[in-house]
Amino acid sequence: MSGQFSAAIRAENERGVVAVIPDIKCVSPKAGDLLKGRDPVETAEYLVTCGASALSVVTERERFGGSPELLRAVVKATGAPVLRKDFITNADMLKETLELGAAAVLLICAVMDEETLGALFEKSLELGLEPFVEVCAAREMQWANRLNARLVGVNNRNIATLEMDDGDPSRTASLADGVPEGAILVSESGILSPEDARMAAAHGANAVLVGTALWQAGDMGEMYRSLRVRRAAP
Repeated sequence: MSGQFSAAIRAENERGVVAVIPDIKCVSPKAGDLLKGRDPVETAEYLVTCGASALSVVTERERFGGSPELLRAVVKATGAPVLRKDFITNADMLKETLELGAAAVLLICAVMDEETLGALFEKSLELGLEPFVEVCAAREMQWANRLNARLVGVNNRNIATLEMDDGDPSRTASLADGVPEGAILVSESGILSPEDARMAAAHGANAVLVGTALWQAGDMGEMYRSLRVRRAAP
């Protein structure tokens, strides 16, 4: 399992495009119900047919309407490498993540101290999970560097306020130079248009992780394909 999530992103980059990682989430604290009667598992399957080679699944239940069961179902239905997005704070949650079939796990710097991040990072590797280190400030990017993180996401919005702000990829642009050498950089949240995806790509992003913009699009497949913008060779 280890490495499949990153490999899917690299494969897209080798095709000359930014990888688009659809975020399978049921509720946005800012936008409300995203499903609008749609089945999230069937939607995940559809996005894979549109070209998605990796997926993200939100499992936080109270504020985002997700569940561990949803992740398990998406993994089973699609066979794609999946990132578990949740507020992971202990080793038991990492073990659960592995049992659910995820390939990678989100570790959010903003909800823990550096010591805890380091312990969860090492435990993830021990279990065979790819640790996806999420940063939103220069200090947190320094943590990622000290860990030599291979998979780093910049959250363009403020997770402390449940992403209620209007962040955009300018945060990715401001932090991109600090990413650990050779690491995969993912621009998360606030990707609303091909122009946003191109901005992220111009500053070195290997991938964009997109949720609400896909779910609110009139044609989800067309929106997905429009975000799969060209990426200059390194």
